[in-house]
Amino acid sequence: MKSQINIEKSYVLNAELPNHGDSYTVISHKYVIDTTKQMLASSGFIVTKEYYRANNKGQVAQGIYHIRPMNVESTDPDLGMMFAWTNSYDKSIRFQCAIGAYVMACSNGMVCGELNYARKHTGSADQEIRSQISNQIKNAQKAFNTIKNDKDSLRATPLDVKKQAELLGIMYFNEDLISPRQMSVVKDEMKNPSFDYNADMENAWAFYNHVTHSYKSVHPRSWLSDSKKFHDFMTANVLKGAGSVSYDTINTQASVEMEDANHDQEVTYEEAQEYIAGQMAMDEQDAKEAAANGPDNSIEEHFEEELDEDFDFEI
Repeated sequence: MKSQINIEKSYVLNAELPNHGDSYTVISHKYVIDTTKQMLASSGFIVTKEYYRANNKGQVAQGIYHIRPMNVESTDPDLGMMFAWTNSYDKSIRFQCAIGAYVMACSNGMVCGELNYARKHTGSADQEIRSQISNQIKNAQKAFNTIKNDKDSLRATPLDVKKQAELLGIMYFNEDLISPRQMSVVKDEMKNPSFDYNADMENAWAFYNHVTHSYKSVHPRSWLSDSKKFHDFMTANVLKGAGSVSYDTINTQASVEMEDANHDQEVTYEEAQEYIAGQMAMDEQDAKEAAANGPDNSIEEHFEEELDEDFDFEI
């Protein structure tokens, strides 16, 4: 079932409110939107663009705002400031929000630092949400400066196609940071990028954007956390490692088998891509065999997984 992830604000506002009992404090998407925009304005920020994303019933929704301080133009040629939140009616995720950045060339998102989570929707959860939004806004410039510095470091770091393929393998096999569909998007972007990032193709900044471009299909439930985890992954494995990633960091049997197969020889980009494609095909075959072995006893869970794979988000 195909579901459109980039939607109008009215769709989010009109989503049916939950009825989970007296102990559940309903935090409406409207409350989050109004509170966020009011607090941004009172803190001296202008919202220049706003985007909304949701699953097909609006039970999980997200707001993404491109912002800037009043009377201050951005001095960075690549990045603008961003504020994002996620809220749910179906109890699948607690409210969360974060300050981040967006890439001007393509609106790819960047998130670092700590995500602020509210408690469960009980008691004074609405007031706690105000507190979480406030904490993020107070640290907006600090978080943005950190992201700008990381961007400059990524731009200055060479990353050849072999290293990019190695990173994708780690992300897929070890870290659960990328799906087969997103892997395919990254592969296409590496060969023929959709945007000009003013960086050489064998560069960490270009690779970073290929991945965050693929994240535009990520479910709103996990987009913020996935973006943060990927940023942390890149700083740990590329910036702190000076662009050097070893297969020794991949603690899986698959990596051992790949090293044995190559007999310590240098792996070409095409060989790495062929290996990853083979593993993806094996995963798909395993899924087909599992489906053929019996009836699906968790329809709702698989439906959500299908949505995760089929979301489209184009800006």
